[in-house]
Amino acid sequence: MKNILFIHQSAELYGSDKTLLLLLSNLDKTKFNPVVIIPFDGPLKTELEKQEIKVIIAPVLKLYRNIFAFKNCIKFLQEIKKSVKIIDLLNKEYKFDLIYSNTLAVLLGAIYAKKRKIKHIWHVHEIIVHPKIIAVIFSKLLKTHSNLVICNSKATRENLINREPKLNKKIIVIYNGLEVPKVLEEKINKESFGFKNDDIIITLVGRISRLKGHKWLLNTYKNSFSISENIKLLFVGSPVEGQEIYLHEIEKFIYTNQLSNKVTILPFTTNLNPIWSITDIAIMPSTEAESFGLVALEAMLLKKPVIASNLGGLKEIVKDNVTGFLVESNNLKELEIAIEKLVENPQLRNVFGNKGFERAQTKFKLERYINQFEKTFEELI
Repeated sequence: MKNILFIHQSAELYGSDKTLLLLLSNLDKTKFNPVVIIPFDGPLKTELEKQEIKVIIAPVLKLYRNIFAFKNCIKFLQEIKKSVKIIDLLNKEYKFDLIYSNTLAVLLGAIYAKKRKIKHIWHVHEIIVHPKIIAVIFSKLLKTHSNLVICNSKATRENLINREPKLNKKIIVIYNGLEVPKVLEEKINKESFGFKNDDIIITLVGRISRLKGHKWLLNTYKNSFSISENIKLLFVGSPVEGQEIYLHEIEKFIYTNQLSNKVTILPFTTNLNPIWSITDIAIMPSTEAESFGLVALEAMLLKKPVIASNLGGLKEIVKDNVTGFLVESNNLKELEIAIEKLVENPQLRNVFGNKGFERAQTKFKLERYINQFEKTFEELI
């Protein structure tokens, strides 16, 4: 059996957290024994431990914008010392064959693997453009501190290769995979969420942040759909700690434009099935390139038509005019037209939903995702 140390930057259950949980839950435990390090407690730790996977809480050495301030440099060096000591104890017990870093946000795996001469995989879930210095630093680190780089989409790969062409030799693309959600035993009533049963619900699931497109959608809705009695918006997600300003801005917009009875905001939830059950149209109006777009895939697996930005990995998931619509980022008119077509045509919503389900089942199968990783681990070890 091969022992693999997995290092991840969060303990929540958003995109990269979910993909890691799915990988570790379905990995062949007769061949691979995963040990996980995360920076704090949370639902991811709970779910991993249900699978009897060993989880340790320790600093994972995040690279952040103010890291070069003197006091932060000192703190970072202290965390390196602490984390290396923790992994040395683990390595004495498990003798790790491989170290896997999930997302660019963690540096611990790269540093420790280099220090102890253990093979290292870096799984990239981000398209970093700004700040430019961070984008450049990461492309250099990937070249010098990894044996293999896994990207979650072609868009993610291209972003890296454009900055560091030599990376092309060590990059492979493995698309995220999801299992088909269980059908809810009882049909969820829209009224239980405060809507009318004949309302058309347009749902945006994701972090409330600068790049998820909440403001773009709100402006489009205000200009073109707010007079409708039965077209409603549903936002599901919470801001990153310390970035609550984005939530406050959205709440202010809703209040100022008298949309409180038309727009509902729900906090992050680990169980999205009831949300998708009442959704008529799923939307991902990202204003910057998403590396993948797991929410679009989740919606497609529940036969929902998807409207998404024509950016990044979303272009590889949603097929324009087949499983939904791709629209140019921040283009109010294009977004209005796409929403209008789906609002006015229930049959088209069903067609797109069924086609999306077929595409998700063939191109983004969970079994395919797991098999590609197991093959990659075996070859590298």
